[in-house]
Amino acid sequence: MMNQYRTHYSKDVKKKDYNQSIKVAGWVEDIRNIGSIAFIILRDKKGTLQITILKKQNPDLFKKLVSIPRESVISVRGLCKENTQVRNGYEILPDQVEVLSYAATPLPLGVVDKVEAELDTRLDNRFIDLRKQDKQAIFKIRNIILAAAHEYLRSQGFIEVHTPKIIASSSEGGTNVFRIQYFEKEAFLAQSPQLYKQTLMATGLDRVYEITWYFRAEEHNTRRHLNESTAIDIEMAFIKNEEEIMKILERLVYNMCKKAEEKCRKELDILNKQILIPKIPIPRITYDEVIQKLQEKNSGIQWGEDLGTEDERLLGEIMRENNEHFYFITRYPLETKPFYTMPCKNKYSRSFDLAYNGIEIASGGQRIHDVRLLEERIRRCGLDPKDFDTYLKTFRYGMPPHGGFGFGIERFLMQLLDINNIRECILFPRDRTRLKP
Repeated sequence: MMNQYRTHYSKDVKKKDYNQSIKVAGWVEDIRNIGSIAFIILRDKKGTLQITILKKQNPDLFKKLVSIPRESVISVRGLCKENTQVRNGYEILPDQVEVLSYAATPLPLGVVDKVEAELDTRLDNRFIDLRKQDKQAIFKIRNIILAAAHEYLRSQGFIEVHTPKIIASSSEGGTNVFRIQYFEKEAFLAQSPQLYKQTLMATGLDRVYEITWYFRAEEHNTRRHLNESTAIDIEMAFIKNEEEIMKILERLVYNMCKKAEEKCRKELDILNKQILIPKIPIPRITYDEVIQKLQEKNSGIQWGEDLGTEDERLLGEIMRENNEHFYFITRYPLETKPFYTMPCKNKYSRSFDLAYNGIEIASGGQRIHDVRLLEERIRRCGLDPKDFDTYLKTFRYGMPPHGGFGFGIERFLMQLLDINNIRECILFPRDRTRLKP
């Protein structure tokens, strides 16, 4: 019995390993039994390799190998032989095989089947769906863009923090919250780390960021919405206005795109995708300009209304006519924004959204740091300042001007890779109807 299941991944075998006995392990992706010879395709984390066995050389081992169900897990020891006609330029001639786990038959979902299953079937069997190269490629790219985010933000003096996800009041004053029973009290799942990252601006930790979870009890069930999603959230102090925040965001996006292009060539080839790298600075257009552009295209939107899905799509088309795929929308009406957003010239706000080909991927702005103005805005939004006592307390003892943004990871990945449904961009999606697996 083998005491070690793997010594080589498929892509790590080098010419020095040729004519040597090596061990490999993985999932049986496919078996082609021609009668006198059989070819077994073995899959591991880095790719696939071919195991070749002649029936006359080892009839018992031949029989064992060709009878193993697809997607079973095996460990193989054998002679590594150069073969320029097969994948990777080599094959394994086995002399010892151990079945580590037999897969039941039939499979609930094919891994190499040419006909793609329905999305719901795939998500119901996500553990098998994620065995596919193209599905794994999405999450390998996700890993790289998040690594790039960590690297860039830390280079700009940000430190990583982690804030509570069980909170006593709504993060943003809205009704789309998940209520939970917290012992004898009612509590909520956090819509964002907004109030906590602002609180940290009063501590002297001038720049913080978090890779965080959003929980939002919105009942829509569209291709671009999730009820549990992830985001990059930042907050920074001692700012003059929202422009400083936008500069951090655009450089963050640039670095994430650049690293994906540089380090994910194999995954991009698998997906047959190319990375669009934004030009810096990313164009800025005001809300007023957006409304004018949309109305010129016969949209029924009126000043003061939020952009709906169709308006966002139409704006994306308008911007692409000028080859502008990323763009900031600035100076939204104050009354459309949360209570903590800094006003600008009475009816406007120092807020912004970052859109990518017609879909909002980030939202942020400068926050109010004056406690009296903050209390006034809370009341204007129909909320009770008493419900925010702990939050407001942090503004009474020295709070610098500050601001930040929330940047949706799944939405960005969906747009970056031109994926039709956001559920493809998170391992185990939670939406209006899906609570498992």
